[in-house]
Amino acid sequence: MRGLFVTATGTGVGKTVVAASILAALRARGDLALPFKPVVTGTHEPVDRDWPPDDVLLAAAAGVPAQDVTAARFGPPVSPHLAAELAGAPLDPALLRGAFDARAAEADSVIVEGVGGLLVPLTRDYLVRDLAVDFGLPLVVAASPGLGTINHTLLTLESARAAGLRVAGVVMTPWPEQPSAMEQDNRATIAQRGEVDVAALPRLPRADPAQLARAGATLPLDRWLS
Repeated sequence: MRGLFVTATGTGVGKTVVAASILAALRARGDLALPFKPVVTGTHEPVDRDWPPDDVLLAAAAGVPAQDVTAARFGPPVSPHLAAELAGAPLDPALLRGAFDARAAEADSVIVEGVGGLLVPLTRDYLVRDLAVDFGLPLVVAASPGLGTINHTLLTLESARAAGLRVAGVVMTPWPEQPSAMEQDNRATIAQRGEVDVAALPRLPRADPAQLARAGATLPLDRWLS
């Protein structure tokens, strides 16, 4: 199966923007790329006019209905294992894998967006990392360019590789027009110490598919997907 699994060094570091940019760029060049977000939490949170919920943003980037993007949605902004327990509907990894397989059967490529970081639990004994292993896709890691990112990113790479995952690349976002000496060194240090391709996405003002596509087209997608 051709595709990418987009994870992150944590919550709120641009994972959805990276996944949506990749999707929009692939769709713009005629690739039937489809999104899959195993679980969405926090649906009870206020909606940002410029940045809709993850599944809605991914759907817009790919031009598909939002209800086709995810296998489960929960209101509280908490870890998926807890959100599912609070709803009385524990997640079944087999059903998540089945939903992914159904997506893959329809697509040229599938862009999966994980939930939080790799070690976030989906159930009490099944992590996002386990799901990434089961899907077997190359990993793309979204990371902040700022202070602390070296440690967070290298730990994520170490965790991924310990499970046998292939890391295609890291994307630092939002990458400033005039990066500081620290930000430039963070990028270079992660590339050197992590032995990984480190790309960057600029700050985007809103979730516009055309802007997402232009940003995604700057990433080395063919190399990552090969």
